Amino acid sequence: MDAQQASDAPSAMRLPLSAAAVLVLVALIGAAAVRWSGISIREPDAAALASRELRFEDRPDGSIAVFDARDHVLIETVRGEAGFVRGALRGLARERRREGIGAQPPFTLVARADGRLTLIDPSTGRRVDLESFGPTNAAEFARLLAPPDPQRGRSPP
Repeated sequence: MDAQQASDAPSAMRLPLSAAAVLVLVALIGAAAVRWSGISIREPDAAALASRELRFEDRPDGSIAVFDARDHVLIETVRGEAGFVRGALRGLARERRREGIGAQPPFTLVARADGRLTLIDPSTGRRVDLESFGPTNAAEFARLLAPPDPQRGRSPP
């Protein structure tokens, strides 16, 4: 390799690296511009097929009591790990605490025509698109939409 080829090697790499850096910079500026402009990048919600207002209450035994907010009927008691239910509620409760809102206002669970399931906190405006976490996790909330069983005063399992 002569001296000319050795000096051309670094300059030959400069062009692709510069092009890659410009591409990354343009992508970052574009993302920031959309974010700061306030343009919504969310897909519009499909029509609601079913909805239910729910209140969640922590119990001394570590379980979570789920009530229909309209008639205060116990729908279900979540026992054991139920990690996804607890995690989703923990995030929404943290936002409520931060804004000085208590546990009394209900959450709204909405099943949509396109198969999506959304847990909305009207008090804070926060929402969790539950289907994003997979069908098994979404099913943990979907069963709370079932009508109460008149025999037992709660939703079927």
